[in-house]
Amino acid sequence: MKKLTMMFALLLSIFVMAQSEDEKLPYYEIPNHPENYTAGTVAARMADGLGFRYYWATEGLRSEDLVHKASESGRTSAETIDHILGLSNFILSSVSKEGKRTKQDEKRSFEEKRKQTLLNFKEASDILRAMDDVSQFDNDRFPFWNIINGPIADALWHCGQVVMLRRASGNPFNSKVSVFTGKVNE
Repeated sequence: MKKLTMMFALLLSIFVMAQSEDEKLPYYEIPNHPENYTAGTVAARMADGLGFRYYWATEGLRSEDLVHKASESGRTSAETIDHILGLSNFILSSVSKEGKRTKQDEKRSFEEKRKQTLLNFKEASDILRAMDDVSQFDNDRFPFWNIINGPIADALWHCGQVVMLRRASGNPFNSKVSVFTGKVNE
């Protein structure tokens, strides 16, 4: 009986720790908006909106959702999530002075990939929010404009695909989430 009680307590503590870890992920709600409009705060808000949409597009995905795809030639939700992780790496490395890039490891769990993607969006947003002039992120290959119409817009597009795929697999997007306000209606 003592061993069974210990086992139950251990499992319960692991479950509680896993839930509290999820609560610490950014973008359950969009942070309050900045008081001033600058190129950096607007770009940061775009990253925040993307993070919020990604958080809720991926929240509560089941294993059957991750393997679902709309057609034989389409991507699964898991493959789409891998692509969004790659886009988040590209966005972060484009605004980070160190050219920061997280390792793209296909063997990581969905939860690890989700967490890393959200952290990448948050770090990119924090960097951008502190900037008045985002032209410093221009380089010899492309201007910062391309980050907006390229990987940020592409990641938004793919978040929508994840939402569509989860609906098709019987696990719809949380109807209490307001993408307009960036809040969850209780």
